Amino acid sequence: MDKVLVVIPAYNEALNIERVVGEVITNYPMFDYVIINDGSTDHTADICRKHGWKIIDLPMNLGLAGAFQTGLKYAHRRGYRYAIQFDGDGQHRPEYILPMKEKMDEGYDIVIGSRFVTGKKPRSMRMLGSRLLSGSIWFTTGVKVSDPTSGMRMFNRKMIKEFADGLNYGPEPDTISYLISQGAKVAEIPVIMDERILGESYLNPVNAARYMGKMLFSILLVQSIRIRDRR
Repeated sequence: MDKVLVVIPAYNEALNIERVVGEVITNYPMFDYVIINDGSTDHTADICRKHGWKIIDLPMNLGLAGAFQTGLKYAHRRGYRYAIQFDGDGQHRPEYILPMKEKMDEGYDIVIGSRFVTGKKPRSMRMLGSRLLSGSIWFTTGVKVSDPTSGMRMFNRKMIKEFADGLNYGPEPDTISYLISQGAKVAEIPVIMDERILGESYLNPVNAARYMGKMLFSILLVQSIRIRDRR
C-alpha cells in the first residue's frame, strides 16, 4: 500500500488528541492514520471512540517504544510502504508529511523532520545534549544527523519490517544510529515544530538529563557491540 500511515502514540493526551487527529483527518485525507492508546488513564480513548477514529488500545502503558512498535506492526501487517511517527501532543505539523515522503522516494530508508538543517541550535543545556548526540552518531557512523531527538521520523517498508519483527527497537537516537551503521540511508528535511500547548511533557530537566546520558552511553558503547536481532 503506497499510502503513508501516520502512527500517533498517545498517552494521556485528552487535551490534545482531538485537535491533532482532527487536523490530519480533515486536512490530509490522503494519509491513513492509527492512534495507539498507550494505556491512558484520562479520556484519550473515549474521545477517539466518540469520533469513531481508528485506535489500538494497549492494556497498559508500554512507553513510546512499545506504542510505536505496535503501530509499525500494524503497518507491516497491512503492507504499508511508509509510516511516520507523529506525536499526539501537537508539536508536529502534518504539512511536512508529503515533503518527507517525496524525500524518501529519492531512495532513503529514514527521513527525519529536522529543526536544524538550516537553522542554528540555540544555546541551552538541552541543545548541548543534542550536539553531543549528533557528535556521537557522526563519530560512530560517519553520518551527520543534525536533529537526533526529533520525533518526526518516516520509515520505508524495509525499516517498518525491521521495527515490526525486531526487539528493542525504540524510536530513539540510538536506534537511528544503529540502523545507519547497518546500512540504512537517512536524510533530513527542514521543519518547524510547535510547542506543546496543553498537558505536560515527561521530559522535565531531570528526565531530560537522564535521557541524554542513556542515549550517549548506548550510541557510543552498546550499539557497537549489538547483535542484530532476527526473529
